[in-house]
Amino acid sequence: MSLPAAAPARSVASPHFPAHTLETAPAAARPALAQIAQKFGFLPLPVARFATSPLLVRAFDELKALFEGATLSPVEREVVVMVVAAENGCDLCRAMHRGLLLRAGAPPAVAAALFERAPVPDARLQALAGFTEAALRERGQVPDAELDAFVQAGFTAEQALEVIVGIAAFTLSTFANRMTRSHALR
Repeated sequence: MSLPAAAPARSVASPHFPAHTLETAPAAARPALAQIAQKFGFLPLPVARFATSPLLVRAFDELKALFEGATLSPVEREVVVMVVAAENGCDLCRAMHRGLLLRAGAPPAVAAALFERAPVPDARLQALAGFTEAALRERGQVPDAELDAFVQAGFTAEQALEVIVGIAAFTLSTFANRMTRSHALR
């Protein structure tokens, strides 16, 4: 991939965003937190800190659910997330989504390339990663040549817009992870 990796930010926990539990979270956030805890078997640190804002928990949950309904495959959706996480400097997101990408069925070489921000050894997935980078870099105004390359790789105009939904959902989470100081690997 063409853009350099963001330097990992190392920081301490923010006193403004405590790691809530199901008992300490605002009541409006508890149902979503309980679902997430059940899904993972624990409450992930970023979500525990997101609970400071029930609106953020709900917004991310709803956007993520919408993106999961995209015509992009689970592997393709994770490619989008990996690019967003790398561009937005969320090391924790990159590590977590590398695992999800492998679980979705991506070859280890694809997951490694995306994690390392190297060219993806699958032409179709590289086209998707490049298109996602272009959409981020150009703030949606992707040059026709890059959109044409995306379509020539077998994607549709509908999927180009689905990438925007993925960018929205995971920009929300990566920005929130950075603000709550949940983004750096420790």
